Amino acid sequence: MHSSAQPAAETQTAADAGLHAQVTRNGIASARPWLILAARICSLVILAFSIDFAARQGVAAWYFRKSPPQGIEAAAKWDAGNPQYPGALATLMRFYSDNPNPGPIVRLGEIAVRSSPSDAHYWADLGAAYDLAGRSNDALHAFERANDLFPNSPDISWNLANFYIRAGRLDDGLHTLQKVLGEGGIDERQVFSLATHAAADSNAVLEEVLPARPPFLIDYLNFQVTGGNIDAAKVIWERLLESRQPFELHEAFPYFDALIHRREPDAASQVWAELGGRFPAQIRGRTSPGNLVTNGDFAFEILNGGFDWRVNPVQGATVSIQQPNSDGGGSLQVEFDGSRNLEYGNVLQIVRVQPRTRYQFSAQIRARGITTDNGPRFQVFDIADMSKLFVSTENRVGTFDWLTDTLNFQTGPEMPLLVVRLARPASSKFDNQISGAVWIRRISLVRAGQ
Repeated sequence: MHSSAQPAAETQTAADAGLHAQVTRNGIASARPWLILAARICSLVILAFSIDFAARQGVAAWYFRKSPPQGIEAAAKWDAGNPQYPGALATLMRFYSDNPNPGPIVRLGEIAVRSSPSDAHYWADLGAAYDLAGRSNDALHAFERANDLFPNSPDISWNLANFYIRAGRLDDGLHTLQKVLGEGGIDERQVFSLATHAAADSNAVLEEVLPARPPFLIDYLNFQVTGGNIDAAKVIWERLLESRQPFELHEAFPYFDALIHRREPDAASQVWAELGGRFPAQIRGRTSPGNLVTNGDFAFEILNGGFDWRVNPVQGATVSIQQPNSDGGGSLQVEFDGSRNLEYGNVLQIVRVQPRTRYQFSAQIRARGITTDNGPRFQVFDIADMSKLFVSTENRVGTFDWLTDTLNFQTGPEMPLLVVRLARPASSKFDNQISGAVWIRRISLVRAGQ
């Protein structure tokens, strides 16, 4: 009996399994429409949410483009999670409000930081808001957090440096200003101004702020020259020479001219000698023994600075150097185009002389077709006061070959600097527009009797 009952049981189990499978298939088949419907409803919900989110962003952006601050406030309501809107509103309130209330500005800044905690600029703006509110510790944390997130940002470093200096942390402020200069992006004059006001000692600025490279030293030198701080400029000039790093000759001319303007001929002469040592090929060959005029034969290009020739461009006259002739000397040509009644004195040189000393000036000149009653001539005068010394060669017009003009004079008791120039006074005649060309060469100024 045992053997006959076992097959019957197995048959029943198989039947039960088939029935279960059939019921399961029928259940799935009957449930499938509901699953499809649920999936479609879920998709529609997601799509509706996406459309709403996009629409809210679009409306917010539209409001943001409208006139602030109302537009920005409306944008923030439509897209509350976007840190751009509270950040922009806080900046607007801080910079453009007549009496900014720090409380709302701080709250807006905190919202922006919470929404975007890795954005360095929001931290910097929050630091400025805390600073406005008098919360110095919080401001320091926010500024330094911004600097940590974006260490190479000149704007963030600039804000941090300003905060350090206002907080009395001078060393940190000056060190950060050096970083600002190295990064670029902030007007160097602003950096120099902040540094010089923070540290009255120019040596501190040189040591702590300026990278020891010529571009920064030259720019700081010119900054001090422009501000009339010649004593500070002298310190910077010495540092530049000590650095022994290369710079361009023309970059020293503003400092040289500042010494001339200050009536410091000894200092200007020293700078010229130092430049001669630094740029011997460009300077030393221009001088000749006994002749106080530099490059009197125009054998070299004009430097437009120092104790060399200067040519100030002006409409109506064209200046050029003519090629040296067989004896090695060149000439300078000035051609007038006949369009103006020029008051001309634009080719000149500053010359160092000794007081109470007799000198002789000599120059060669030729011309072609110089019109009007007033033509070119040479003038020599005291740079500080023409009434103390002013001498002029003969007026030259028409066409003529090389002539030699000379002047003899004695300097006064205090007359260290003279100006030698080619000049043409304006004409008072009706036909006064000058045309034609003039050439000059072999210009010298020597002590009388040499």
